[in-house]
Amino acid sequence: QVQLVESGGGLVQAGGSLRFSCAASGSIFNINRMGWYRQAPGKQRELVATITLGGSTNYADSVLGRFTISRDNAKNTVYLQMNSLKPEDTAVYYCWVQDNYYVDYWGQGTQVTVSS
Repeated sequence: QVQLVESGGGLVQAGGSLRFSCAASGSIFNINRMGWYRQAPGKQRELVATITLGGSTNYADSVLGRFTISRDNAKNTVYLQMNSLKPEDTAVYYCWVQDNYYVDYWGQGTQVTVSS
């Protein structure tokens, strides 16, 4: 089992920045990919960004060039730096971890609200 603890998020004006972190504990030797998803009201959960153990990244087109995902393998922590935020980035953001057996683990979710 893997436990995820998120921090960051909050309320910001359009054009501002926020930074998330998510620390994993438990069966950490099994962690492979880490990342972030988000879910806006009335919409399905969608991928924001992911990063592999080796550092390869993948971003949603809507955040490319504005968001940066990174990870510290020694701390089992994944980060999401969000710049140039837009009102359409408003959502609950979820930390995500997938282990080597393709089992998914989710954080508790953190609200991000971007005001115009």
